[in-house]
Amino acid sequence: MTGAGWGSAPVGGPGPAQPYAGPPATGRYAAPPRVALGPPSAAWYGPVRPPVPAGRRATPVTPPGAPPHDVPQPHALLMRTRDWSWWRPLLGLLLFAVLYGVSALLLGFTAAIGGLTGDLLVDLTDAGVLLLTNVSLIVAIPMIWLCWLVPHGLRIGWSSSVLGRLRWRLFVPLTWRALASLGLAVALTVLISVLTGADGLTGPASSFGWLVLVVLFTTPLQAAAEEYVFRGYLSQAIAGWIGRPRAGAIVAAVVTAVLFSLAHAPPGGVFSQAFLYRFAIGLAFSAAVWLTGGLEAAIVLHAVNNVVVFLLGGLLGGEVAADATGLLGWGTTVLGVVGMAGFVVWVAFLRERLHPELLSPALDLRGARPVAGPPLQPPFQRPFPPPAPSWGPVPYSGPGPGWYPPPGLPAPRRGGPPPDERWARPPADQGQRPGSGPGSSLGGEAGRPRW
Repeated sequence: MTGAGWGSAPVGGPGPAQPYAGPPATGRYAAPPRVALGPPSAAWYGPVRPPVPAGRRATPVTPPGAPPHDVPQPHALLMRTRDWSWWRPLLGLLLFAVLYGVSALLLGFTAAIGGLTGDLLVDLTDAGVLLLTNVSLIVAIPMIWLCWLVPHGLRIGWSSSVLGRLRWRLFVPLTWRALASLGLAVALTVLISVLTGADGLTGPASSFGWLVLVVLFTTPLQAAAEEYVFRGYLSQAIAGWIGRPRAGAIVAAVVTAVLFSLAHAPPGGVFSQAFLYRFAIGLAFSAAVWLTGGLEAAIVLHAVNNVVVFLLGGLLGGEVAADATGLLGWGTTVLGVVGMAGFVVWVAFLRERLHPELLSPALDLRGARPVAGPPLQPPFQRPFPPPAPSWGPVPYSGPGPGWYPPPGLPAPRRGGPPPDERWARPPADQGQRPGSGPGSSLGGEAGRPRW
């Protein structure tokens, strides 16, 4: 067999090659040529899941802990996941309406039992009325989280930012900038409104101590709740239906600003300065979300506005929610808009320092194959049939019995590998005992033959 190919020698001796009728050839040391991973049906005979009907797109299943987006998405399109459907936001809005309606009934019943006769959203200098108003809005936060979890199957953190959570590092630098811009403008507005009002400056409210506690501990949560509703769910629903980042963000900002202003029941209707002021506030909140990729800036701006209004209103006296009219009202509106615009511009320049994340993480599963093996062809069929069993008689082209190297290495000499001189036995005619020949390691004498 020396100098010839593997197929030039028969099995067991010289002569012409004979057909081989045994099992298929194996690898080295009788090992199979390839060990399949998993059952053969999963590896060769079709996908794990049933084929997708023609005309429908297969949706890969998101692995646990992986982001639900195939491509990075801005905050406005966080609902556009790989399993997006148009009906999911509708189901979420319906769920929120039912839950919030039930909670409103329960809170109204509680207010009637407690004897709170003040009008909600009007007499907000009373600590009890403000507490009930804030609680009626704070309960919307877990409701929005539930809307993300049930209809969309997403983690609740995707309602907060593009990272799927609140970015707490942004709150401190954004808060003092909101106080220096909008906070200062709102303070001047409240001061002008109280001093020029019918009652004038009347001093702190009777429950000012309790009012301070209510404002500090519940008003930031109330502001966050409104942002989760309007910018944390409704904006994504509108932009998701549109499907384009810039157009969806603009339409969502306008629609949510209108709904935000109407929800605060502005006196004078949609053409009053109170409506336009709240409409501008809604646009500023949406701009802050767009610039930072999350709700943090909008929550801070909203909370600063409300905290300054309620604290100064309770300290100076007068009705906080009473909107000024005429030229004075338009003047205070312009002053507040300037403060909001200053904060938005400041945030735009601040992005170079804070580096807020603007796009979500993504894991592209659109090209993932459902099973291992060659690429699939629609509708998920193998491009070739599975290999047929090869247990029938086939011509044998391998080496004879015994040791042999893998393909690509030179053929060994017939009879196996060359003998090792260290373990060679002495010829039978010498008649020497083990260890008595020259060079034996047992006797220690040079020149004795070795084993």
